[in-house]
Amino acid sequence: MGELIDGKKLAALMQEQMKEEVSLLKEEGLTPGLVVLLVGENQASQVYVRNKDLAAERIGIRSTVERYPESITEEELLAEINRYNNDPLFHGILVQLPLPAHIDENKVLLAIDPKKDVDGFHPLNLGALFAGNPGMIPCTPFGIIKMFEYYGIDLEGKNAVVIGRSNIVGKPMAHLLLQKNATVTIAHSKTKELAALCRQADILVVAIGRGHFVTKDFIKEGAVVIDVGMNRSAAGKLIGDVKFDEVAPLASYITPVPGGVGPMTITMLMYQTIESAKRHRAQS
Repeated sequence: MGELIDGKKLAALMQEQMKEEVSLLKEEGLTPGLVVLLVGENQASQVYVRNKDLAAERIGIRSTVERYPESITEEELLAEINRYNNDPLFHGILVQLPLPAHIDENKVLLAIDPKKDVDGFHPLNLGALFAGNPGMIPCTPFGIIKMFEYYGIDLEGKNAVVIGRSNIVGKPMAHLLLQKNATVTIAHSKTKELAALCRQADILVVAIGRGHFVTKDFIKEGAVVIDVGMNRSAAGKLIGDVKFDEVAPLASYITPVPGGVGPMTITMLMYQTIESAKRHRAQS
């Protein structure tokens, strides 16, 4: 059985350190601030936003959740983003995705001040990451890198396969692994002989969004397996993209779902809000 990478434990540890840091910043007159803009009634989004708000509260970050009706116009939402771009009390702005169909997601992401884009999704921030000069980094891949560091998992020269090519996880994950000198392949649903390709991986990051898609046939013995998936089984149970019980005996390290990558995503969001506040102070 592989060693469990406990994202919950690492997140708690990092958040404790952040709490101390924020306490010191407040003594110096700086309170990091985060605003989350939530449109509509999406159930999963409500849960995520609640968890973000609780984490911010725990750490001592000033946290505001702005809730808007599904019917808000694109123009109105862009005006709200602009208002927070210009508000010095807030160092992080996050628009909770997905958005209603009548709002252009790209326009919304472009409207956020890149310096306050704590999600790391603005094209300028993605471009800086791809150019090897990262500023704000998408939080899920960033959290995974922190897991590798904490568990002493050496990436240099390793074969890494990332299943998934989104701008939120797959592509930024590949670039972060490259920066750690891994040899990286990005695979996806159209990749031929996917299981055979994955069996060559020392590091396998799975973000394909299909429950229990990766079975033991995908795994080289001793591989490190990171499961980014969040799916519901037919019975309504939260499951990952990896068939954990089958894969865990072969892996050297593996993340569970829940309690693996999820808590780290929120933790890195808090981390980047604090870093943004410190940069803002240095520049003002």
